[in-house]
Amino acid sequence: MTSGFHEGELAVQRRAGVADEASRLAGMLDDPDLDGAIGGFLAERDVAVLAARDADGRLWISPLVAAPGFLDAHGTRLHVHASPAEGDPLQALPDGQRVGLLAIEFARRRRVRVNGTLTGAGGDGLTIAVEQAYGNCPKYIQQRRLERTAPEGPRTVRRSSALAAADITLIEAADTFFLGTVHPARGADASHRGGTPGFLRVDGGTLWWPDYPGNNMFNSLGNLASDDTAALLVVDFDTGATLQLSGTATVEWTAPGEPGDDGGTGRRVRFTPDRVVSGSVALHADDVGRYGRNPPLT
Repeated sequence: MTSGFHEGELAVQRRAGVADEASRLAGMLDDPDLDGAIGGFLAERDVAVLAARDADGRLWISPLVAAPGFLDAHGTRLHVHASPAEGDPLQALPDGQRVGLLAIEFARRRRVRVNGTLTGAGGDGLTIAVEQAYGNCPKYIQQRRLERTAPEGPRTVRRSSALAAADITLIEAADTFFLGTVHPARGADASHRGGTPGFLRVDGGTLWWPDYPGNNMFNSLGNLASDDTAALLVVDFDTGATLQLSGTATVEWTAPGEPGDDGGTGRRVRFTPDRVVSGSVALHADDVGRYGRNPPLT
């Protein structure tokens, strides 16, 4: 069950009225060949995010940062010469599980998703037997030229079960976050979300964001239609502060155009966190170029 759309994706495509359009993209999910353009793109990257489960089975999405070349892809194998940082929820993650990886280049607004089985995890990094690898469009990627920075002392990590005031401030200023979802058979997937600062809202103990028009594949929303497990990673690219959230999410169908439906799709996702990890990543960017078609907040 590794090719074509699964039942959750198909259900969301039908409800959104885009099943015919999505069917033309089903070939993107066929068996991958990493020796071509996708492998070359991965080899040039120095930033990726990984969605996987920790030793207790909880889903998280974590940053991976290293020198270009750390994503070494050949055939259907991806060797990741890096691991989640000390104190990260996915440090020492168990192998044998289905994982999702997203490699992204903010400067040229390009990204590639990689899904497969983690066959090795140790001191020399991770090895993934890849089942799907495909590019996504540049929509909603805020343009940045990221620089890897030297860590300033030991990494400080705070763990809790609820959002703190500083967490809410980071969320409400974000123009980018990463979403981890999971399907019962196909496993974890990592995706990108971007928009006008403030598009990720805090509503009491939950977060929500409008779903924008995209490629109509509905990989993330399709996963949520089958399994509500979800995880978020929010990064402050000015300071390197990170916020990792693990919990559940549901797709809400609303009247198109109502307040908060910034993209006019009549869809939003509501996320309920039950584990919170605040930390940092060795990244910095001075400037940001907003994606020209970010929907305005409503």
